[in-house]
Amino acid sequence: MRCCERMLFIVGLLAICAVAPGQDAKKIVAQSVHAELAADDADHSRWIYFEVDRKPDSSVKQWVAETGCGDLHRVVDENGNRLSEREQRSRIDAFARNDATQAKQRKSDEHDDQQAREMLKMLPEAFVWTRLSDQGGKTVLHFRPDPNFHPPSYQARVFAAMEGEMTVDDAEHRIASLKGRMIHDVTFGFGILGDLKAGGSFNVERRQVAPGIWQITETHVHIQGRALLFKSISDQEDDVKSQFQQITGNPSVASTEQRLMGQHT
Repeated sequence: MRCCERMLFIVGLLAICAVAPGQDAKKIVAQSVHAELAADDADHSRWIYFEVDRKPDSSVKQWVAETGCGDLHRVVDENGNRLSEREQRSRIDAFARNDATQAKQRKSDEHDDQQAREMLKMLPEAFVWTRLSDQGGKTVLHFRPDPNFHPPSYQARVFAAMEGEMTVDDAEHRIASLKGRMIHDVTFGFGILGDLKAGGSFNVERRQVAPGIWQITETHVHIQGRALLFKSISDQEDDVKSQFQQITGNPSVASTEQRLMGQHT
């Protein structure tokens, strides 16, 4: 009996050792999701930053300033052509004077933010998580689709077809990077509404720009196929943001424009 008990005890320990890493990984993910949602609710900061956005048919270099009316864009280079200061100001003023355009941008941003929150909440349950390594105060986790997860939306179907890695900052419990690739095709409406091919990839990098505030600094999306359901998302895009500067107080659009025009490229 004692021999059997010892064997059962050893088997039990082995089972615990086999399961614990996955449970620990899922706990880290859930903690990070909670931290991200709480930080998003508390963050009312606004920023100026420089952005380089490249797509197959266009490229833009611009300064962006976040305001209560929407984001002001000072486009300095478009498709390799340098814009004059007069043209830069003209585009900013056209946006600042157009209430309808501002409202449209705010609505689009709110929709994207809500979708991002919904996807974030799915992270712990949509994937099977394992802990890969610890690297300089960060934990690297691997994820693959959980076969028991049933995507509640078209967007979630794409999300749940990904496998990859997520890096979490241990001190802040914030997501430092998320990268993955599609491991199988995803079709919508028998391919009529969309058909995304396996092998597509995405990579999102983030960093802390102020205490408790993290910003996306790089987004790389390379998805093969088409999807009419995701009109706001380019299937081939490389976007890099840098030179973050916080906007304090509640400056007017005019003063924010002046500050935007004072930035050097």
